[in-house]
Amino acid sequence: MAGLEVRDVSVRYGASSGSVRGGGSAGVTTAVDQVSLTVAPGEVVALLGPSGCGKSSLLRAVAGLEPLSEGHVVYDGEDLAGVPVHKRRFGLMFQEGQLFPHRDVGRNVAYGLEIQELSRAEREARVTALLDLVGLAGYERRAVPTLSGGEQQRVALARALAPRPRLLLLDEPLSALDRQLRERLAGEVRVALVETGTTAVFVTHDHTEASAVADRVGVMDSGRLLQVAAPGELRAAPASDRVAEFLGLRG
Repeated sequence: MAGLEVRDVSVRYGASSGSVRGGGSAGVTTAVDQVSLTVAPGEVVALLGPSGCGKSSLLRAVAGLEPLSEGHVVYDGEDLAGVPVHKRRFGLMFQEGQLFPHRDVGRNVAYGLEIQELSRAEREARVTALLDLVGLAGYERRAVPTLSGGEQQRVALARALAPRPRLLLLDEPLSALDRQLRERLAGEVRVALVETGTTAVFVTHDHTEASAVADRVGVMDSGRLLQVAAPGELRAAPASDRVAEFLGLRG
């Protein structure tokens, strides 16, 4: 299958090197417990759940930042076991945009393009197009410290999209912003992902944000994936009381 396949993935913390795969033991915390998920090319899937439910651990496992205790991460039919982070061709965006303060906006966005075989004109055209897409046209020469929090996250999104990653992983990218700005930016993130045809996994604890961004939403709790469905379907037919409770449908 093309796209991302997560097959029976578990992530455990505190395991010794000899007990990473297999059953649990004293002192071992299971962050992700036998999760399977598919993300089709061009699809945006949100992982939704409370703090500590395992959604960020699952994202980091897909990125290659956390070792798998069990299972497989597959992309376009290739098992990524042993493939290092920098060779997976995945983009990453975090809560703090982690922009380079010594680079202006344009050079931040161009960072991932500098190792590609592009002419200067091609890099500049890509930067200009992405800044226009995220609502920051003409910001190329602006200094990063002069930007607002929302503007910095727009720059971070443009930078993540610039190298055309085959999968973009976004870990709570809007959670540091106030609610009104977060809701507005969620819609803008959705537009940017759809316009660029980017396959993405978006982690959040906010169900309004998840519904605004994603084609499908996966609800997680205690390391398990409870339900995956389109936002409307999720609210109309929650698969369990826990899903309904988290979505605010039941007290």
